[in-house]
Amino acid sequence: MSTRTRSPIIGSEVPRPPEKKMRLEGTVDESNVTKEDTNDSVLVVPRPSKKASKSAKRKQKRVLPEPYSSEDVLWRDIVALLGDDTVGHALQHGTEWDSPFDFRQEVEVEVSTLSSNGDALAHSPASSSPWVIVAPFALPGERIRVRVYRSSRLHSFADLLEVVSPNLDLRDDSRAKCRYFGQCSGCQYQMLSYDTQLGIKRNVVIKAYENFSNLPKETIPDVLPTIASPLQYGYRTKITPHFEAPPKKVRKEAESGSASSTDRPSWLKIGFNEIGKRTVLDIEECPIATPVLNAALGPIREDIIKNIWGYKKGVSLLLRDSIEHLPSDISSIPSPEDEKHICVTNHKETVRERVDSTYFEFPGHSFFQNNNSVLVPLTSYVKDAIFPSSKSFGPTHLVDAYCGSGLFSLMLAPHFDTVAGIELSAESIKSATANAIINRLPQGKCSFLAGDAANIFSTVSHFPPDKTALIIDPPRKGSDEPFIEQLVRFGCSTVVYVSCNVHTQARDIGMIIERMEREGGGRKYVLESLRGFDLFPQTAHVESVAVLRLV
Repeated sequence: MSTRTRSPIIGSEVPRPPEKKMRLEGTVDESNVTKEDTNDSVLVVPRPSKKASKSAKRKQKRVLPEPYSSEDVLWRDIVALLGDDTVGHALQHGTEWDSPFDFRQEVEVEVSTLSSNGDALAHSPASSSPWVIVAPFALPGERIRVRVYRSSRLHSFADLLEVVSPNLDLRDDSRAKCRYFGQCSGCQYQMLSYDTQLGIKRNVVIKAYENFSNLPKETIPDVLPTIASPLQYGYRTKITPHFEAPPKKVRKEAESGSASSTDRPSWLKIGFNEIGKRTVLDIEECPIATPVLNAALGPIREDIIKNIWGYKKGVSLLLRDSIEHLPSDISSIPSPEDEKHICVTNHKETVRERVDSTYFEFPGHSFFQNNNSVLVPLTSYVKDAIFPSSKSFGPTHLVDAYCGSGLFSLMLAPHFDTVAGIELSAESIKSATANAIINRLPQGKCSFLAGDAANIFSTVSHFPPDKTALIIDPPRKGSDEPFIEQLVRFGCSTVVYVSCNVHTQARDIGMIIERMEREGGGRKYVLESLRGFDLFPQTAHVESVAVLRLV
């Protein structure tokens, strides 16, 4: 789970007095100097004060965000809100780090828009210099009261204290099904209608290609409506709650008998991160997790409480929804009553999932999409993109880069003569190979090779490029230049890029198109379609599918 938030609280709190700015210059205190002998004099060198040292360290931390990171995505949204002229003026005069707000200062602002990360963005009050307030759980048009807890480059992060004037056209707090919504960092959008969530996620894809693809606007197609998840709650097949080990002080008290070791300690929290804090929020149930996981979470929590004094360090738990056993006859889809699910908690234990009529096995720690309900629509969409109804023939060969346990390879195998999957993880290749056998695919139809995706095309050099489709489904960091160079050199007829990070996807798609125009000998890739998929309802996350066609 991810995300950040603190519960909106109505009430007064006395803010701390404004922190005084440190003065680095001044008279030399003789008690705080070192004396260095020179040839003819004594040089008095003032030692930096502790305050000056802390200030210098803060300045050293003023680094620009890593390109395409969530911080960089937020920065682009901030620039768009303030305007290029305002940002340029601040950068020119070196005032982009001069926050108009003190630590824990409370301020009332009106939300202008949502960031691609799901937070609300608001202009600072007119009485202050141009600045942006970033706060969770608020919506455009709402007037909110917030408390600043950290400042950065032309923006400050703040806790949401109160929604003074809610936007009732968007907000309906009765929609939220989690008692911890507004505190837990996992979900951002439970107060919104599902159609509104899908529209917001479409806009995230639009902005990503505007900000990161470096493509002319006219070459970017209209982003299609976001494909909905069949389940909006109870969909998540993997959760990782965590907790901390007993602090040294309370452990000593327990060992000395001054604290009861049988009662549940008040400091013990088993759950997910609290928004805006580095603390764990105690959570007994997660409504976006499957019923199987929630049923298992209670007994797991009880066991931890019972044995908490035996833990020497914090633990991140693993709960994965799994089919208990594969059916003896995999050719028929069992009814829900006949398909028993269990919760797997051992990262080395085998997890089993079914996507339509295809079965997958993989170790508990391995990657597999965490929303099973949307995998049939996703894989069907990818298949239809490769084989559009407007064409009477299509590719005969499929290359599945970053293939994992074989999701796309096996789901699409019936539509190709030959399939090759490439994955860096040898363990994933082992799972994919075993899954091909489990699903009784003809021997030799699917081959899975462990290797760097950067060397992928050397392993399929015998594939006919004009009859080959490529699926890319990389991790969040996206692809790299060596991979893209080989992709362009090989020249697959169709490329389908599935991404959990639309911003690195936009970067990579732009690089592929630009490099093919430069090196393709008259051929070029056209960005045929863009569409988001909602794999994580109630959150700000959106998966994106881009389709390239060689012309």
